[in-house]
Amino acid sequence: MSENGTKTKPEAETRPEPADRILITRHETTINGTPITYTAACGTIVLKEEAEKTGENAGESEGEKPRASIFFTAYTREGVKDPATRPITFAFNGGPGSSSVWLHLGALGPRRVWLGEDGLTPPAPPFHLVDNAFSLLDVTDLVFIDPVSTGFSRPVVGEKAKPFHDFKKDIESVGDFIRLYTTRYQRWASPKFLAGESYGTTRSAGLAGYLQARHGMYLNGIMLISAVLNFQTLEFDYGNDLPYIVYLPAYTAAAWYHHRLPADLQGDLHAALREAEEFARGEYTLALLLGDALPAARRRAVVRKLVRLTGLSAQYLEQTDLRIEHVHFCKELRRSENRTIGRLDSRAVGMDRDSIGEYFEYDPSYAVIQGPYTAAFNDYIRRELNFESDLPYEILTERVRPWSYAQHENRYVDVAGTLRSAMHQNPALQVHVANGYYDLATPYLATEYTFNHLGLDEALRGNITMSYYEAGHMMYIHQASLEKLKGELAAFIRKAGG
Repeated sequence: MSENGTKTKPEAETRPEPADRILITRHETTINGTPITYTAACGTIVLKEEAEKTGENAGESEGEKPRASIFFTAYTREGVKDPATRPITFAFNGGPGSSSVWLHLGALGPRRVWLGEDGLTPPAPPFHLVDNAFSLLDVTDLVFIDPVSTGFSRPVVGEKAKPFHDFKKDIESVGDFIRLYTTRYQRWASPKFLAGESYGTTRSAGLAGYLQARHGMYLNGIMLISAVLNFQTLEFDYGNDLPYIVYLPAYTAAAWYHHRLPADLQGDLHAALREAEEFARGEYTLALLLGDALPAARRRAVVRKLVRLTGLSAQYLEQTDLRIEHVHFCKELRRSENRTIGRLDSRAVGMDRDSIGEYFEYDPSYAVIQGPYTAAFNDYIRRELNFESDLPYEILTERVRPWSYAQHENRYVDVAGTLRSAMHQNPALQVHVANGYYDLATPYLATEYTFNHLGLDEALRGNITMSYYEAGHMMYIHQASLEKLKGELAAFIRKAGG
């Protein structure tokens, strides 16, 4: 009751309607020697869902109800003859729980974080951005999306975040944002692409199916950077021998980089990888398949070969029962020096308090990038794009945990079938996959295994292309690999975009 005795409206009825908040700025850069003028749109769009009443009036429409405020940054090239038909790429990272900052300020956007030539030796703070001469903005407009609870994206007041921390809901919410953006900015006639990294590749495959089935939106191409479509390839579970097999060449690459291989293998990385691949697909697979039935002589031969290809001791390999878990490898390879190596990028080197543990204290390859990307983004978004918020920008958050895979209960998450189905229904859909040799999070042979078991019709197998880089999970932090990535992705967009 109010002071005069009249009834007050419930809080929900008086609460202001959530509203979009978008800042527009204009910028110039140079890509491939060509001056480019572009517009940056940065801010939040309110994602709404059609809702129905429950209880006595179940089924009655309640109209559109705001659910979440989605943060995005979009770059649109100016001076284009027909903007409606220019390619557009929707990009995001993975986690789950990661913002899009990595692809945004590392690879695709017009500005990038400076980490030196190799990406492993950033300058001392304060960190800064440089113009990205390898941006994709010369061939496609770009929209970077932060899923709910990442970046500045949040549920609106009165809504819960937990429903968005779900395999299915994540795909639906990102897909609905893409539909909404495409409609508002009149991009239905544009060639449309997705660019996802890590779990973002899982999301991309799911989106290919969802956008087609729910919104009738057919894509031209999908760019998968450090892909994981079938989680069986990565889960080191008891009884699942597949990861030990598909990780082996990545161990060889790491051992080669840290000079842990025999002299005859140290001369040529690619020759060493070919030997590791042949062994992994043949003798090693059979040895793990036989289990305790593996004859002693053959077991000793397998151990000798693993010593040769991993740089680990025979004693250690026997203790692991021939099965090397990836984080154990990160700790073991340089244990004698009290050094660890990175999971995201095995080139990186870390220092633990002691050398006795099974796991590293931290991933040195994440430590290299966390500070520079966090500082650079928080400065950039305010100083150059004029967006202000007192919320923390969630770079890579644990707030999405536990992440629900309810749709995959009692089985491994696998979206390979979704991608295959989308390609069969849309035979024009092209897929490009980028792999880093030094990636111990999503190793390249695991990706090859997944695509070799896609079940794709032979007539469409030419729609899939793969590239490889002498770098890690985020291969673009290595400048030579960034330059190569730009060339291959730009060529892919030109080809797939018609």
